[in-house]
Amino acid sequence: MVNAAAAPGRVRDDLVRLAHRGLAVAEFSRAVGDVLGRAVPAEGTCLMTTDPATLLPTAEYVENGLPAPEMVRLLEIEAREPDFNKWVHLARADRPAASLSEATAGDLDRSPRQREIRRPGGFADEMRVVLAGGAATWGVLTVFREAGRPYFAPDEVGLVSSLAGPIADGLRRGLLLESARAGDAGVGVLVLDADDGVSMADETADRWLDELGAGVRPGARLPLVVHAAARQARALRETAAGERSAPGGLRAARARVRTGTGRWLIVRASLMGNGPAAPVAVMLEAARPAEMAPLIVDAYGFTERERRVTELVARGLSTRQIAGRLRVSPYTVQDHLKSIFAKSGAASRGDLVARIFFDHYAGPLGLGDVARSTAGWP
Repeated sequence: MVNAAAAPGRVRDDLVRLAHRGLAVAEFSRAVGDVLGRAVPAEGTCLMTTDPATLLPTAEYVENGLPAPEMVRLLEIEAREPDFNKWVHLARADRPAASLSEATAGDLDRSPRQREIRRPGGFADEMRVVLAGGAATWGVLTVFREAGRPYFAPDEVGLVSSLAGPIADGLRRGLLLESARAGDAGVGVLVLDADDGVSMADETADRWLDELGAGVRPGARLPLVVHAAARQARALRETAAGERSAPGGLRAARARVRTGTGRWLIVRASLMGNGPAAPVAVMLEAARPAEMAPLIVDAYGFTERERRVTELVARGLSTRQIAGRLRVSPYTVQDHLKSIFAKSGAASRGDLVARIFFDHYAGPLGLGDVARSTAGWP
């Protein structure tokens, strides 16, 4: 039952204020856990960022959650085995939150992740929340209760479901907090064995992993996004088993992740050969402008029409010209621009273009490349 001492309206207001503070993701995750805990008590939380295009997890921020080996097993279940409240299913559901107790009719052990991971770790019921904004999913949140505590009540699930929007808003703002200003580090290559151990890595891959807060030194932990991409590549290969597919078709997995310096990195994984012992090749490279432009406008929460207006602004069209292209009145274009400026924090058209392009691309690309990239965007 929702804690009566924490009014739902107050909780929502606090989350909206958090979303507009522009906190880094780690700090935002801790703050969200504190705010939610006032209304919906829990003993543990785990917020994972995801690639908006593929829903693959890219990083995790855990408070009293799972150690690394258990997290890797959790990813394997998510990608390859049947279970309740899987992220891909919640993303298509009528509401973004669900409890395991409700999905299993109170028999939590029907869930393999509960039997293998949660219960041995001392946890019982969990509530999962998909953090989506527009057409993109920016992350997923799980809150846990220890064994012996009451299951999550329907009104608690309903409250957290209603709060998914402002949490997603703060998360996507946090992901844009730092800009990709460092130079291109090149393409790095890792080769992973069947247990995700590193059997080969070049120097460029090691530099990228360092930027992600990991490395290939003995005992170092690989980033979550690398494990997720590798597991997905294996799962896709199993799906394609016995089917004829083009080379590289269903055998590749792909995700985007922001590094510690603010750069966006593309992680691609593909299976090398057949059978359960086949190694996985992982490539790490900086995201190109064409790959990032849709992500950035999604992160600002633009509607489809606002995306189109922004594109035309970037091409230098006037209000009247934009109105002609879109077959709307100039007043409607001005209304769209007001909304775009409010969402992006821009004060003018020039500021808008600078925020979207120069802030995110100027460092690695140079001004000339940025100017050329706007011609066909998005």
